[in-house]
Amino acid sequence: MRITDTSDLWWKTAVVYCLDVETYLDWNGDGCGDFEGLAQRIDHLADLGVTCLWLMPFYPTAERDDGYDITDFYGVDPRLGTHGDLVEVIRTANDRGMRVIADLVVNHTSIQHPWFQRARQSRDDPFHDYYVWRDDEPPDTSAQVVFPDQEDSTWTYNEATEEWYQHRFYKEQPDLNVADPRVRDEVAKIMGFWLQLGLSGFRVDAVPFFLEVEPEDAGELPDPHQYLRALRALLGRRTGDGILLGEVNLPHEQQVEFFGGADGDELTMLFDFVGMQALYLSLARADAGPLRTALTERPAVNPDSQWATFVRNHDELTLDKLSDDERQEVFAAFGPEERMQVYGRGLRRRLPPMLDGDPRRVRMVYSLLFSLPGTPVLFYGEEIGMGEDLDAEGRLAVRTPMQWTSGSNGGFSTVEDPDRLPGPVVDGGFAPEFVNVADQRRDPDSLLSFMELLIRRYRESPELGWGHHTVLDQPHPEVLAHLCSWDDGALVAVHNLGPEPRKVPLTLEDCGADHRLVDLLQPGEEAVAEDGGVELALEGYGYRWLRVVAPGSRRLV
Repeated sequence: MRITDTSDLWWKTAVVYCLDVETYLDWNGDGCGDFEGLAQRIDHLADLGVTCLWLMPFYPTAERDDGYDITDFYGVDPRLGTHGDLVEVIRTANDRGMRVIADLVVNHTSIQHPWFQRARQSRDDPFHDYYVWRDDEPPDTSAQVVFPDQEDSTWTYNEATEEWYQHRFYKEQPDLNVADPRVRDEVAKIMGFWLQLGLSGFRVDAVPFFLEVEPEDAGELPDPHQYLRALRALLGRRTGDGILLGEVNLPHEQQVEFFGGADGDELTMLFDFVGMQALYLSLARADAGPLRTALTERPAVNPDSQWATFVRNHDELTLDKLSDDERQEVFAAFGPEERMQVYGRGLRRRLPPMLDGDPRRVRMVYSLLFSLPGTPVLFYGEEIGMGEDLDAEGRLAVRTPMQWTSGSNGGFSTVEDPDRLPGPVVDGGFAPEFVNVADQRRDPDSLLSFMELLIRRYRESPELGWGHHTVLDQPHPEVLAHLCSWDDGALVAVHNLGPEPRKVPLTLEDCGADHRLVDLLQPGEEAVAEDGGVELALEGYGYRWLRVVAPGSRRLV
């Protein structure tokens, strides 16, 4: 492989940044974030080092599920702006070296969508079969609902047609029937429309639910994955290098199927939910063992495919792949109060408050994130260490207004009435007077400055996205040491998940006294013994990235 190959498969070394336009920056002073405000902050993202901007739903919505209950797949919510405003954002982002992707939410619609408004009136309406129905009273499906505190069944009765419609999420979000060829055609047209406006792909919401077909409809679509392959092919024809980043919260071995197996012809990228949950268990125990296991058991995928790594996203921090006892360990460490937990399976907190605001631990975790093999994904506000609002409902706790300054409304909006904001600004120790972009931009020791350095070093180290990774043997259970190597580059990353300093002995194969280990996050370097041995000093919650420099290497360090 060559360094120039990284421009073809750009997603393997990307830095993805997720934001909700509604909560990012209000430019017209009405209390709601908008595309014009986002355009004003594109340079903040460019300076940070973001290369791919992921927009949460900006479509017209009935506001039952924070924008995920869509009433028009081809529209832009007028509170946020117009199609023209969106295109201006895409154009400006592209000029700064950023691609833009958006949420593709096609497993359901809003109950207010015109398709369902017609479908629910008559079984003879052409749109009726766009949705999933049953004549007989459904069995108990309470164990299958996604929001167990809000719904007790995945089916709701519709009086006009005297049948039940399916909804995995809220009853206001009826599921689309992917077995119907007209639905499949609509999804392709929706993708084509937004690609034509300049998007570089999509983050695909709830993919397993989207592809799920009721047994009686299986004859219409015997292999749903064939349809997913067709959507990937459509994306390739329309863009050449577009991506599908899939939400597939399943065990690793089942995730491989959604990549398209060895062929890699379905989803381009998948979030590594298993690795993320193992990370939190490791943090709770101060033991790198669970994360070490998740990394070594992560299955091999097609070279064009990629894992997306993250420590936080816009939903609850799900812990559903942990055992009951393991989940309780994480709850005890990071969410001991019931109000910090949600659905009995996850946390509704951001990382800094979970770590008691300890800057050593926060920086160690983000250093670990960017050194893990894969493509890192950030949620807005992570670059400055934003906190959560536990008084907000459910997952809205982490979807608070972005904190730009220490001024009124955190610089998010000039509106005087706080009730017009999409939600309250965080108060307490993580309020804007303590955590904001403007102050951190002027502080070389801030978290923002550290994140900029991490991203720069990550972008200079393509082996992290492309290379082969090996977990290195060493005697300390709280330490994770791993090596990523690719082409002529190799990087050793060492992280201490515990509070006590450690001396970490390592042996690097094919290295000798003529090699050097050069620190990438701080000044200094380490000598290597003739047998490849080296001993690295780590502070409590310490972290180091070291470039392996061979004799005659021309890599810049």
